[in-house]
Amino acid sequence: MEFDTIAAISTPMGEGAIAIVRLSGDDAFKIADKLFRGIGGKILANVHSHTIHYGHIIDPETDEIAEEVMVSVMKGPKTFTKEDVVEINCHGGLVSVNRVLQLVLTYGARLAEPGEFTRRAFLNGRIDLSQAEAVMDLIRAKTDRAMNVALGQMDGRLSRLIRTLRQEILEVLAHVEVNIDYPEYDDVEEMTHHMLLEKATYVKQEIAKLLETSQQGKILREGLSTVIVGRPNVGKSSLLNSLVQENKAIVTDIPGTTRDVIEEYVNVRGVPLRLLDTAGIRETEDIVERIGVERSRQVLKEADLILLVLNYSDELTVEDRNLFKAVEGMDVIVIVNKTDLPQKINLEELKKFTRDKKMVTTSLKEDKGVDELEGAIASLFFSGSLEAGDMTYVSNSRHIALLTQAKQAIEESITNVEAGTPIDIVQIDLTRSWELLGEIIGESVHESLIDQLFSQFCLGK
Repeated sequence: MEFDTIAAISTPMGEGAIAIVRLSGDDAFKIADKLFRGIGGKILANVHSHTIHYGHIIDPETDEIAEEVMVSVMKGPKTFTKEDVVEINCHGGLVSVNRVLQLVLTYGARLAEPGEFTRRAFLNGRIDLSQAEAVMDLIRAKTDRAMNVALGQMDGRLSRLIRTLRQEILEVLAHVEVNIDYPEYDDVEEMTHHMLLEKATYVKQEIAKLLETSQQGKILREGLSTVIVGRPNVGKSSLLNSLVQENKAIVTDIPGTTRDVIEEYVNVRGVPLRLLDTAGIRETEDIVERIGVERSRQVLKEADLILLVLNYSDELTVEDRNLFKAVEGMDVIVIVNKTDLPQKINLEELKKFTRDKKMVTTSLKEDKGVDELEGAIASLFFSGSLEAGDMTYVSNSRHIALLTQAKQAIEESITNVEAGTPIDIVQIDLTRSWELLGEIIGESVHESLIDQLFSQFCLGK
């Protein structure tokens, strides 16, 4: 498969020690040699692969030095894209790196689209689709655990398991086809309902094992949407600041200070939280505060975890009781804050509302109880089970949806086998499951989906 030569800045924009302009394609060396002037008139196309060379980028039109560089040369197919790759290491800075990029584009390269380098790696057979998606998961990982899951997927752990399951299904399908097309061959073992049921049950169990990890994997990949709710002035913003370890939210003794939803990412013992501090939920005549309260109610419906904050020095109010009703059936940790003040809340009455919910007491003013809260959050979702390094975690929503559909198709085939449905009818559901698993690794996927997936990548990757 042949492509034109693409180029892009592969490092974040801004000031830094080094910035990299990457080229990939058949003309990568040709374009680079037009611009590069090395010691002794070195020609990049003639040097050894995977070497780096000092020199200058020259503007051929004026013969002026544009930048002092180190140029890495990597010859295909032993590269990320399996094409010839040149990486021009410039001084980090907007002007210098853009000057080099403009010269590269002027002399034959095309500006790469978002994710196009990784897309070429996929199309050239260097990686499969699930490994390509893991590249962005690795870049976006917010905790060590999330990074380890992405690394496992990039290494092909999920791909190998999916291919094994597809091979199991394919062998069954092939056996069924032989029985149907060549019934006169006595030496071919007949595919019985019992044999088919055994294989289908095995595949179903393996898919179910993968799906069991999906909740934890998805949390690690996307973060746990965590909403802090409570009446005004119970300490919601103080809790946000304690978890973030920075004064992100304004804290005062005046009720209604927080008027909008404040969002921050925080790592709590390996659990990435997308933390949302909401306006205190209460009835109010203030139009701005009322809008904030409505937004708070909206994010409440979409949350994975609720941190419901109460005031130790206040009795339970009607608003508190209404909040308990609003979060019924959700994952909730109740935080009784301000234990540094005299107790007015009735803890026995509170137990009627908390029941199976975790409850933590804190004094955020004195920095007490935060460790206990962090432990409660971690144990609620992981309970230490994520420590098994040899497990394959499914974290991608697309993969989870496809695995769920594949499991349903397998279950349909099992139901039909148990009902005595002819095997040639049963194979329809088996084929469907085989195709769905193939979509995960890109072996049976529409080009439009590939376009959509890689368009979400950052430029230069």
